[in-house]
Amino acid sequence: MENTQRLKAISRTSMIGILVNVLIATVKIVIGLASSSLAIISEGINNATDAGSAMLAFIGSKLAGKKPDKKHPFGHGRMEYISALVIGILILYAGFSLIVDSVKGIFTPSELSVSVLSIFIIAFTAIIKFLLGIYTMFTGKKLDSTTLIAVGLDSRNDAFFSILTIISTALFLVWHISIDAYVGIVFGFVVLKSGIDTLKETVDDLIGRAGKEELARKLYKEIRSTKGIIYAIDMILHNYGPDFYSGSVNVEIDHDKTIGEIYEVIHGLQLRLMQEYKVALVFGIYAVDNDHTEVKELRKVINEYIKAHEHILSFHALYLSPETNKIYVDFLVDYDLPDWDATSKDFKSYMKERYPENEVELTIETEFV
Repeated sequence: MENTQRLKAISRTSMIGILVNVLIATVKIVIGLASSSLAIISEGINNATDAGSAMLAFIGSKLAGKKPDKKHPFGHGRMEYISALVIGILILYAGFSLIVDSVKGIFTPSELSVSVLSIFIIAFTAIIKFLLGIYTMFTGKKLDSTTLIAVGLDSRNDAFFSILTIISTALFLVWHISIDAYVGIVFGFVVLKSGIDTLKETVDDLIGRAGKEELARKLYKEIRSTKGIIYAIDMILHNYGPDFYSGSVNVEIDHDKTIGEIYEVIHGLQLRLMQEYKVALVFGIYAVDNDHTEVKELRKVINEYIKAHEHILSFHALYLSPETNKIYVDFLVDYDLPDWDATSKDFKSYMKERYPENEVELTIETEFV
């Protein structure tokens, strides 16, 4: 889906959420005030917050759709994350307010005036909220919109927790037992958790989380299957919004290739990746000579070392320089490797015993994506 179509779909879904939540919030608040039910009022306030969240999602999609400019050459896609951040803060505030009001309600309870009609209205709105939540979450996952997913999840949870309000109201009608304020506290903590989860997801996006594995696998497959490229590693992806990435990747090229031959391969690949995946990649080049007898022997020696060390996953970029007699190699390790410096010293010592006349240049790295 093109970016303009995606943002239009987000705006449309957000607008539906705004209209539905405003209607439900109005109905619940009116019923809650008429019946002096803190639980129903708190549900209505939560629905009003959901309408505000949907509005922010709508505004965020509009701002994210602005064209690149001199100050923002990669576009404004991260505005979606900013809107999600604000949504998370508002949800936290709403949850805190509900808890405070509910605690006050325990010590200074108000007389309830509820009816069977109230229960049916809440049940009906719960069904609408559930359907709205499922629709919004489905659309959010389809469009890769963190904001819509958060709004949809919150909407679906509201439907589940409306059951608590119905139970609270039914208990009062049948046995005149009021747990209204306690239900309000439960709502408050649920809303708080929703806000914390939203903030966590958004902050991860803003800080820079690991890239999408599915996208990385597709890119690696595309690059590694390109004629003239032996292997691809060290991919780094920078997210400038859910629909655009830039970054870099290192590729192994036969050392006998000319600059002109390499240019033709890399340039064509860059254009293809931009058109098909909306990813702008810069390529680093490793010169390798896999057919050399001495290099084949080197691979065996290094493989033996890796097999004896569980935290070293693989190696690449192996090159034996005929001019300097240096051995270049990169290790890919997991995040549990206890001491990188110790590993480097140990490997160089291992190689010194077997290749005393060669100097080893080792680079240790994790999978960046």
